Amino acid sequence: MLMQGSLLFLGTGGSMGVPALACKCSVCLSTSAFNKRRRSAALFQVNGKNLLIDAGPEIRQQLLDFHVDTLDGVLLTHPHFDHIACVDDLKAYCYAQNKKLPILLSNETFEEIRFRTHYLMDKENGRNEGLFFEFKLIEDLFGSVEFEGLKFEYLSYFQSGMRVTGIKIGNLAYLSDIKDYSQQVIDSISGIDVLVISALRQTTSPMHFSIEEAIAFSQKAQAKTAYFTHVAHDVDFTKDSSLLPKGIQFAYDGLRIEFNYEGLL
Repeated sequence: MLMQGSLLFLGTGGSMGVPALACKCSVCLSTSAFNKRRRSAALFQVNGKNLLIDAGPEIRQQLLDFHVDTLDGVLLTHPHFDHIACVDDLKAYCYAQNKKLPILLSNETFEEIRFRTHYLMDKENGRNEGLFFEFKLIEDLFGSVEFEGLKFEYLSYFQSGMRVTGIKIGNLAYLSDIKDYSQQVIDSISGIDVLVISALRQTTSPMHFSIEEAIAFSQKAQAKTAYFTHVAHDVDFTKDSSLLPKGIQFAYDGLRIEFNYEGLL
């Protein structure tokens, strides 16, 4: 059964957000709403379910601002601070919904969560048990998983040797914080209709795709449309949008895009 889902960008900024602290550049001083970017996070909405991608330092306010009153699960891409800093805030949904909140994540990300939020772990009932969260670990680098009644494909790539998990659901792929990748990543998403990918700035970075690299990757993957996220304060939304090829655009906080999904497992 073909269903339609949506992806809501809760935040599209890099690790420092936009405006950046103590910066007086033209983008940070801009009054344009398109140049206000909170740390990257997104919300999948499929078949009545709300699934959060990442929980950075502003996630509480992001969820309040977009009136996300229920949450069915969380997908964490990797253990950097700007993506997992406020997992603790999500326990509010556990109280409201009277059940543990499922979290899908890699072993590497789980180890960091276990270290950072050791006080949320259920030490009496096992190493992987949370007091508020139910952790589902992704063991392999590539594969598929059923999570909260939905089928996801997952793929792995790297940032300075650190594993990051990308997600594919239906005809949409979400690949944030990508730098080093294998041909299998390209093969996994080849011809994808909707690609969400990080593009930090015009100049190169040891940790992220530049805009030029993200364009090249999108074209190599033959993505029909691409949305750039995790964008730093070096990028002016209006000015730099004019430089992007057809079919590629910058995402912005509050943007909602649609995708198709082939039924439930």
